[in-house]
Amino acid sequence: MTEQLARKLWFGIGPGVAVDDAPDVVRRVEYADRAGLDFFALSDHPYYGDRLEAYSTLGLLLGRTRTITGVTTVTNLPTRPVPLLARTLSTLSALSGGRVVLGIGAGGYWDDIARFGVTRLGPAAAVRALEEAIGLVRALSDGPAPVTLDGEFTQVVGLDPTPVPAPLVWTGSVGPKSLAVTGRSADGWIPGNAADWHSERYRSSRPLVEEAACSVGRDPAGIATVFNLPARITDAPVNAPRDSSGRWLGGSVGQWITELTEAVLEHGASGFVYFASGDPSGQVGLGRWAEEIVPAVREAVAKG
Repeated sequence: MTEQLARKLWFGIGPGVAVDDAPDVVRRVEYADRAGLDFFALSDHPYYGDRLEAYSTLGLLLGRTRTITGVTTVTNLPTRPVPLLARTLSTLSALSGGRVVLGIGAGGYWDDIARFGVTRLGPAAAVRALEEAIGLVRALSDGPAPVTLDGEFTQVVGLDPTPVPAPLVWTGSVGPKSLAVTGRSADGWIPGNAADWHSERYRSSRPLVEEAACSVGRDPAGIATVFNLPARITDAPVNAPRDSSGRWLGGSVGQWITELTEAVLEHGASGFVYFASGDPSGQVGLGRWAEEIVPAVREAVAKG
């Protein structure tokens, strides 16, 4: 089932995480659920007091919806004990009917993470902690026997696994070592810094994911690439839908449809996150995304 889900096309929204924007966050996700979108994505930066805490927000939003999946992109691993994270995910999955994906990263804002009271890890250690965490979350999901781990970063003794299947795992890997973890262990990858299918980051990083997947006998095609798209949906076509570096800035509905269809058919994209909270067109942009762009891209991809 995991591989089948990983190969699907994922269309989602980033509804925002500002505390002051909380009612709109709920409204946007409820709308996305009614409109048939696949998922909503929440960032996880618990050291910032003006942002909603990711997992309590995830739980509330799953409780207010019926079909849409929730994912934290990405879970700030250093601030969350892995056994408790595993229990949180299995509980949310059981309550929502499996509508949870684990988005996870090694930690990228270490000055802020340290302010939260967490011991700083070096880059190599943070990547090792990421791989150990993914393995432990899976071991504590739907397993046959109690789990004991004397790991480098986490030690557990005789913990009963939950009867809930393990969630899909998407990483926010950036460096070569963490990209290799994605290839060996994850079901999906979210390129950092809003990199898109024309970016050098994607072109140079995706092969590292695929090489690592092949090294352990995995099919690289089963590892989804989900792109963040903090871009605008405009009333009319724009002359420059990309900036001077080639990054997608947005454009009309037709320009979005053309770009995303090309991304899937020619560049291997598996999913997209439209950031409704960052588009000045607001609800109009969200409606265009859910009701015009997504259905048209699905149809175009189906026709090949």
